Amino acid sequence: MLSRKGLIPEDYLLTRLAEDVLQPKFKAKAGKARFVSKNGTCNVAHTNIREQGRFLQDVFTTLVDLKWLHTLIIFTMSFLCSWLLFGMIWWLVAFAHGDLDQSGDDFIPCVTDIHSFSSAFLFSIEVQVTIGFGGRMITEECVSAIIILIVQNIVGLVINAIMLGCIFMKTAQANRRAETLIFSKHAVISVRNNKLCFMVRIGDLRKSMIISATVRMQVVKRTTTEEGEVVPLDQLDIHMDNPVGTNGIFLVSPLIICHIIDKHSPLYELSASDLLHQDIEVIVVLEGVVETTGITTQARTSYVSEEILWGQRFVPTVSEEDGMYAVDYSKFGNTVKVPTPCCSAKKLDEAGGIARFKLTEGVTLRASVRRRRGSAVARRSRLETMKAHD
Repeated sequence: MLSRKGLIPEDYLLTRLAEDVLQPKFKAKAGKARFVSKNGTCNVAHTNIREQGRFLQDVFTTLVDLKWLHTLIIFTMSFLCSWLLFGMIWWLVAFAHGDLDQSGDDFIPCVTDIHSFSSAFLFSIEVQVTIGFGGRMITEECVSAIIILIVQNIVGLVINAIMLGCIFMKTAQANRRAETLIFSKHAVISVRNNKLCFMVRIGDLRKSMIISATVRMQVVKRTTTEEGEVVPLDQLDIHMDNPVGTNGIFLVSPLIICHIIDKHSPLYELSASDLLHQDIEVIVVLEGVVETTGITTQARTSYVSEEILWGQRFVPTVSEEDGMYAVDYSKFGNTVKVPTPCCSAKKLDEAGGIARFKLTEGVTLRASVRRRRGSAVARRSRLETMKAHD
């Protein structure tokens, strides 16, 4: 309608219509396994591990990796078991010395006011947590009691250090900071600076920055070597073209991370139609140091073939308002269609590059328009000739 009114050139409409026709339709594949899920967890199950004792050699890391429920149960049981153990020891010391039966004024017990296991258990709690209510105390009568007091204090300090350190590390884990690092739901492939590029968008919801942030990508796919060996999960690195030109990024506002698909890229021979048939997965990893805690954090996500949009690009999210830059996160994952060749980057290079492709496409479209206009003129002349004969 707009072309009929003369508002938009007809060649432009033909190009857009051609792009819409050639744009492939992506259909989700059922049962496609992911190597890395969208939230960053690795979809790998470790089975048939025979040397389970290796996990006990690194007890602290094992405790930190446990779920919160299991950690709290271990935290509680470690203190209860130590109190019960030393409560039993104090009761045995009192029983051996005869403190449970003697009640004379001249008798000096090892620990005062211990008459049963309950009082021995309470004294064990007082010693280990250094409460000291004053009713029960150790005397100089038994050397063994002094040794047990020293041992229990040392054991209590070790348990406190391990358990409190474990709780602190679980609370300040780096993956908690990664919850506010976001990725676009889809990745896109389109032309940027006359080159076919693979792009994703990343952002940080917090005002506290990620220092020395870096982004790296990998392609995970099934490959076969020249010797016939099948590699089910072959990990191929992707060279990144970060927007600041270096390996580090300044993640203050959402950034579009771009990978130029050249001859060194694992996606060099990938075309729009290949996305329908090949099972590939692109893993994106964002690493950096948390500004407030100084702990290194890592956020991950992945894009399977159904989540890679060919011929689209991300819409802008940053605007200037009242002397400040505002970020509209409602547009974070929005994309728009752009003219993009559906062939692979390899065939595009063989055809002379994107500039030659645009030139060839423009000549073809303009020729088709001229042919349509010429045929219309010929039809009108034939009709006028037939009317003249009649």
